[in-house]
Amino acid sequence: MTRHTIAVFVAAAFTSATCLAQAPQTVLEDFKPSTLNQPGQEYPQVNSQGYARFRIKAPKADSVKVSLGLGGRGGTKLTKGEDGFWTGTTEGPMDEGFHYYHLTVDGGTFNDPGALNYYGSVRWESGIEIPAHDQDFYALKNVPHGHVQQVLFPSPSTQTSRRAFVYTPPGYEKEKSKKYPVLYLQHGWGEDETAWSNQGHANLIMDNLIAEGKIKPFIIVMTYGMTNEVKWGRMKEFRIEPFQTVLVDELIPYVDANFRTLADRNNRAMAGLSMGGMETHTITLNKPDVFGAYALLSGGIYTPDELKDKAKAKLIFLSCGSKENPDRVKKAAADLKAAGYNAVSFVSEKTAHEFLTWRRSLHELAPLLFK
Repeated sequence: MTRHTIAVFVAAAFTSATCLAQAPQTVLEDFKPSTLNQPGQEYPQVNSQGYARFRIKAPKADSVKVSLGLGGRGGTKLTKGEDGFWTGTTEGPMDEGFHYYHLTVDGGTFNDPGALNYYGSVRWESGIEIPAHDQDFYALKNVPHGHVQQVLFPSPSTQTSRRAFVYTPPGYEKEKSKKYPVLYLQHGWGEDETAWSNQGHANLIMDNLIAEGKIKPFIIVMTYGMTNEVKWGRMKEFRIEPFQTVLVDELIPYVDANFRTLADRNNRAMAGLSMGGMETHTITLNKPDVFGAYALLSGGIYTPDELKDKAKAKLIFLSCGSKENPDRVKKAAADLKAAGYNAVSFVSEKTAHEFLTWRRSLHELAPLLFK
């Protein structure tokens, strides 16, 4: 994995998320508050076509702009009313699913006071959800739910305690003798260990799949993927070795010692989105004896040559959005299959480098793991 490739992954996260479909002739006035609004807040709103509408109180401001919309041409400019509120609607419908955004008020960067905040882009950003036609698979339902708990594990290599979030499936607390496989699931650049639960709804995806009898229950571990902080534009300074030490030599032993795991290669998998895919790619090649299944979600590919003479993975899963580079992903999986590997590709339709792509990818990946 080259440094150039890493930079491409990161750049895609910022250039593709706001791709817009062709705007319909008429905007339907059926706007409703986003499901990610703070309690009691009416804005931002979304309509049935995927448009987003914003309303911000800034009576003394001279300009207010939202980072979403206008097809990457500078965001959505809001118009000031006599009441001091600025309002505006995206020029076209947004991709379905979750989006980060922020406000620019007279040149300063601020969050939308009406929306909940999510850690992305190396800061807490506002979030908005454009309802997806297939959102049922990550919906909150009346089914048995697992638990997501925070753990602090010792990290001698970084001379501190580090944080991870651990999803345990429904029934984990009651079935005291049962042991489970583990998926180590990594976030993308600019995000942290909260992303897969908060933005990705990984726990709800798992709960629903388990309730439907579609997967073998397993544990998911999510931890912060940065050991040396790297700023935007300086990805060449990222080093995998310190994080590999944290993951393989510190976190995995901690999880195996404190949770009921099946602590062997065939019951341990690693996956990641975007930069987390780069980390997965590199670490699984460096440590093929540790993980038995690999998944890159908008995070590059494997080739038969780089896997040659290494312990063979039980599963290699490659995915991306249809607005990314699906042909490359499909060809890579085909090449791996031809070389004798159990490789699967998945393309999320009408999405780019964004969380609906990765929610769908996890939904497709989970039933294939630990068979």
